[in-house]
Amino acid sequence: MFIDIHVHTRSIPGPLRHGKPAYATPPQLLERYDPLGIEAGVLLPGVSPECSFVPQSNQEILEICRAYPGRFIPFCNVDPRAVANASDAPLGHLLDFYRERGYKGIGEVTANLPFGDPKVQNLFRHVERTGFPLTFHIAAQIGGIYGLYDDPGLPQLERSLACFPKLTFFAHSQAFWAEMGRLEKPGDRYGYPAYPIREEGVVPKLFRQYPNLHGDLSAGSGCNALRRDPDYAVKFLSEFHDRLLFGTDICAPDTPTPLVDFLLDLRRNGKISESVFQKVARENARRLLNLEAPAS
Repeated sequence: MFIDIHVHTRSIPGPLRHGKPAYATPPQLLERYDPLGIEAGVLLPGVSPECSFVPQSNQEILEICRAYPGRFIPFCNVDPRAVANASDAPLGHLLDFYRERGYKGIGEVTANLPFGDPKVQNLFRHVERTGFPLTFHIAAQIGGIYGLYDDPGLPQLERSLACFPKLTFFAHSQAFWAEMGRLEKPGDRYGYPAYPIREEGVVPKLFRQYPNLHGDLSAGSGCNALRRDPDYAVKFLSEFHDRLLFGTDICAPDTPTPLVDFLLDLRRNGKISESVFQKVARENARRLLNLEAPAS
């Protein structure tokens, strides 16, 4: 029923976070997937020090996918500071290496650098040439957090969308999805605005102008963007159904997955069509990642 565009797992449990496991193991993740109707998930390795207690190798992701054929889809990850910490670092050969070994995309890019940093732009340039989609996390500040930094209104993201029109961006996180509606306070971009969409924010405007922008609806941020105003959510899902992707962002074994019930309820109540549901739930992921159809 669903393909999860955004999830994390570790073969061996790592250090605890807040007194509980930071990551589910693959068997624990599949225990969550089966009752939810999630057929497969995109595994995103954590390589940047801002968000990983212990950096995860791309090879571990591939090994997990091979151990559970058909259930997981491998993304690689390359930090913008890799190789030489330079704006002309030769990252292309790394991306070609991963593409040749079956990885389907890159991410989640979480380095706490501005979108406009030359090292980030260098990564985007190489990824565009390689043809990978790129999943990124946006941060609302520099320091004390992870994710690519952008200002209110997302002007640096907009410049990147314009500069790399053939690069498929999978947008994610609070600082992105909070701007579904016009921000009533600048600090709202740090969290989960609860007020309805009284006036459209920059996110739907960017979707209309830049066809290379896609929405990763995972985590509390993606679900909140829809659930804060269900009537607007129906309009948004219907207008951009070809560029929105279901996700969970499960990290710890007990990470909640509210988007599952929200989308199922919209379909059950006839608020969105079966076609819209299927595209968001799984078909967009299959198309964008060039996945084979399941055997009948």
